[in-house]
Amino acid sequence: MPTIGVQTIATELVPYERNNDNNRTTRPSRQTTRHVRSDSQDACSICFARPGFPLVPPLNFAMVATGVYRSGHPNKQNFSFLRKLGLKTIMYFAMEDYPPEMKHFVEHEGIDVLHFRMEGNKEPFVEVNKDDISLALVKLLDERSHPVLIHCLKGKHRIGCLVGCLRKIQKWSMTCIFDEYRKFAGTKVLADQEVWSLPIQ
Repeated sequence: MPTIGVQTIATELVPYERNNDNNRTTRPSRQTTRHVRSDSQDACSICFARPGFPLVPPLNFAMVATGVYRSGHPNKQNFSFLRKLGLKTIMYFAMEDYPPEMKHFVEHEGIDVLHFRMEGNKEPFVEVNKDDISLALVKLLDERSHPVLIHCLKGKHRIGCLVGCLRKIQKWSMTCIFDEYRKFAGTKVLADQEVWSLPIQ
């Protein structure tokens, strides 16, 4: 079922009551809103979902566990796909703020965004902050935030670190954790493996 968008309609000025000098002043009336289906041409260009248009997942999208998804940074062409997931929460791992279209989308859909301003591993001087990973794990394991999407810019390294730590909690073998990580990370793997040495029970 399509979601419902909100369109704001400007209205004309209406008169105030007369003031003490018996002069009339004007004020803008309250803006009125009407709800517009997201598959309607009257919806805004960001919220508009074209009927029959293919659903396009974000870069490196995958299901991690029931109610938990991973990906790279979504863009406008991915919004219809994300809407189908019924997300409650997005966990975003990057230094950059969301661009305006993404801000509009999460506000329109009522999605809570947890922004972890985290740089990726860049040997030899920059490492993923283990405290940030630990806090993110606590949030990720809280089922009240599900369905949840975790994403960084490309969905490779920072998200790979977080998923690797989750797999450790799930008692996966290190071989399986590494194999899954490598599917997304490509050749950059050595520095990120150190994060999995966190004392996770």
